[in-house]
Amino acid sequence: MVSAQTLERRIADSGRRLTEPRRQLIEAMRNLGDHFTADQAVQAAPSVGRATVFRTMRLLQDVGVLCQVVLDNGAIGYRLTANARHHHHLICSQCGATDDFASGGIEDQLAELGRQCGFDMHGHRLEIYGVCAACNTELDRR
Repeated sequence: MVSAQTLERRIADSGRRLTEPRRQLIEAMRNLGDHFTADQAVQAAPSVGRATVFRTMRLLQDVGVLCQVVLDNGAIGYRLTANARHHHHLICSQCGATDDFASGGIEDQLAELGRQCGFDMHGHRLEIYGVCAACNTELDRR
């Protein structure tokens, strides 16, 4: 779990103010756990206005501590992360657990693919779906 101090420091380091509604939303998102939707964030922080929730979520994405994750059912979820650099996700289709990973090799391959195709790549997202070790162990016990 990402500490509130890490999240607050990233906001401050970006030159933005750490307002009380932002603090309340950060705490609400931390309490939501590994995956949550934007609507769940709104509901979890009822004293924070809906527009403030969405603006703050965008800010947290911009400073690299909130990831947008496309789940295997196509739904958009969010998760807090301490990994501010570009990374990808391993998503368990059984329990929904999400792990971050970074790989320079993948980044290099994607850049090369863009060059070969004459494509000016602005960004990408990579989610890998499968079954995590804990769920595999549970399946083996059956």
